[in-house]
Amino acid sequence: MFHTILEHRLQNAVATVLPGAETTSVLVRPAADPKFGDYQTNALMALARDRKINPRQLAADVVARLDVADLCHPVEIAGPGFLNFRILPAALSRVLGEALRGNHLFFEPSPHPRTVVVDFSSPNVAKPMHVGHIRSTILGDCLARVLRLLGHRVITDNHIGDWGTQFGLLLVGWKSLLDREALERDAIAELERLYRAVNARADQDPSVREEARAELVRLQSGDAANLAIWAEMIRLSKVHFEGVYTRLGVTFDHTLGESFYNPWLRPVVDALVDGGIARESEGAIAIFSDRSGPPKEDPFLIQRDGEWTDNPALVLKSDGGFNYTTTDLATLDYRIRTWAPSEIVYVTDGRQQLHFQQVFAAFRRWKPRDAASVRLAHVWFGSILGDDGKPFKTRSGETVKLGALLDEAEERALAVVREKRPDLAEAAQREIARVVGLGSVKYQDLLPNRQSDYVFSWDKMLALQGNTAPYLQYQYTRAAKVVRDGDFEPASGMGISPVEPAELALARHLVNFGNVLVSVTEEYRPNYLCNYLYELAGYFSGFYEACPVLKSEGAVRSSRLGLCELTARVLGQGLSCLGIEVTAQM
Repeated sequence: MFHTILEHRLQNAVATVLPGAETTSVLVRPAADPKFGDYQTNALMALARDRKINPRQLAADVVARLDVADLCHPVEIAGPGFLNFRILPAALSRVLGEALRGNHLFFEPSPHPRTVVVDFSSPNVAKPMHVGHIRSTILGDCLARVLRLLGHRVITDNHIGDWGTQFGLLLVGWKSLLDREALERDAIAELERLYRAVNARADQDPSVREEARAELVRLQSGDAANLAIWAEMIRLSKVHFEGVYTRLGVTFDHTLGESFYNPWLRPVVDALVDGGIARESEGAIAIFSDRSGPPKEDPFLIQRDGEWTDNPALVLKSDGGFNYTTTDLATLDYRIRTWAPSEIVYVTDGRQQLHFQQVFAAFRRWKPRDAASVRLAHVWFGSILGDDGKPFKTRSGETVKLGALLDEAEERALAVVREKRPDLAEAAQREIARVVGLGSVKYQDLLPNRQSDYVFSWDKMLALQGNTAPYLQYQYTRAAKVVRDGDFEPASGMGISPVEPAELALARHLVNFGNVLVSVTEEYRPNYLCNYLYELAGYFSGFYEACPVLKSEGAVRSSRLGLCELTARVLGQGLSCLGIEVTAQM
């Protein structure tokens, strides 16, 4: 919160000293080392370098016009032009008091709210959700939660795979091999069985694949019987998806599958051809490079044998079928026309990087005016690995189903709860296990840099010590219990006046909550929030050990209870942003 105010005032001072200077790059950030103060900026050095003036003199001129006496001790100029800010105890107490009274929680709604479309999860119809869907689902949900908290208009869209060649095989299986009783028991398992069985038969008998193609053509031509079967597959799949999403606490504003965009696919191809963006190639239609930029930055070129050659993107196959590029261009066009977003975020695995580079580049050439109005971001992530360093699978080598993974997380958490809290009733134990188990899965996924692979570990994710969900959930429960035991009323009018080093360290970390939330949305990195909360839990633990709370008296007791209350609020809100619940007891 302080950094926002300091940044605004600093930018105004720079504008006074350097009229016409671009001040958006003049940023203030929390100091990396407390010995340099609470906040720092090195932005003046770049401004001075660009203008070939003395950076320390520029810093002195800016400080002379910078009025922050109500917030800071006199601003320090360090080295060749660093500015160091040390917050006044009175200012810190004032902000803590405002938060305690509910005026804010160290963040404010964005002064420039934007409309953001977040595309995430995207499972395929007739297939079970598996462990590979968890990263997209949890990352996308977290980003949507933080953006909404900061006041942005967020539209979430689950772009499910409900169209394509697999439905020809499924239609053959449905008509010839369907077990109705099995479908009623477990629809997705039966659909998966049908697909595998028909696909295996097709590998042995080419006529089966021809039969599947014929069924697909009938579906795509609007055959009523095939459309009815297809719609039932989608309905059954959505029931399965919704069961998983309900457990995870994930919701969507829209679920517009690939089939929704079918009416626009042919017009998209025609527009690309008419605009000279796509052309015929070996019976297909593809987008080629326009050679207008550096080859290294052109997704339609690839280097082979020291030369740059074409790397086209198909939009119409030689058999007349469309593909993902066509659908994604139609989807992008629809979203801009319908929702007028300023930002569209796609959350998928890293293997799709080239695909989205081509889609974004093609769209900019097709509709440059629309493309200029929206930020397109591919938020990609790495893989989940097993102990052997290979993609995480079951012991038998099969893909881990997401529902089974969540079941095991809850069961493992229940074993820990029964060991630690045998005094609790069964229902209470199971509820804690649900919250801890699901929270552990989510946190383990959000904690690493999203672009890194990570090794899935039951032991690490359920540990009560270290940077884990159970540790943070426990510290929340601990802080909230102290507040309850202290019979503390946040609206009592008593203030917070941190004095001891542990109190000050906790207070200074609390006020940076908003800065971290903004960083998460700017860089699409929930791990920033995970690490902030872990550090907050550490500061709280240090405070709790060094500064008696319930045994204190008068204003000191009230002040410390206020710090406990704010810690619980920030931990609770921060975990909520990660999609993680908390409990009153653990």
